[in-house]
Amino acid sequence: MNLGATLIKSRRSVRSFTDVPVNDEIIHEALECARLAPTAMNLQPWLFGAIRDKVLLKQLADLTDHGRFIENATVCFAVFGEKEAKYYLEDGCAATENIIICLQGFGLGTCWVAGDKKEYAEPVRKLLNVPEKYTLVSLIAGGFPKEISMPKKKHLDEVSFTDTWNEEDQ
Repeated sequence: MNLGATLIKSRRSVRSFTDVPVNDEIIHEALECARLAPTAMNLQPWLFGAIRDKVLLKQLADLTDHGRFIENATVCFAVFGEKEAKYYLEDGCAATENIIICLQGFGLGTCWVAGDKKEYAEPVRKLLNVPEKYTLVSLIAGGFPKEISMPKKKHLDEVSFTDTWNEEDQ
């Protein structure tokens, strides 16, 4: 198995973090990986933030509907896309996944918190003082995991097909 497949297959959502800080090098690498994500027409319609301030982490957690654990993360990445870019959501999701996989390689746990079309997208943008031309795509809580759960995943044959889908194969 190659390194990329190993990282992807070992990744799980983590919502419980230790207090060990995430160093600047790791944050820089995660942002670099976000910047290098694939993007439609190479527009790169994004802006990335790394939030470590405990007060801001608490405020972010309080704004979300399913991200209360952000308060206990040691870092939270925010991915924004330019509202006017046709594929800002796809591009921002590619960047989000790059951040997650990069952090997995450093032994950090993460949890993707939805942002696009959420009621808190605009309040998050304002809280972080992001220019109005951007909208929130995602928040990624991160840190060294206290625990990792292994939820059951569907088998490959339940969610895939070759060439065309055939109901009899299911």
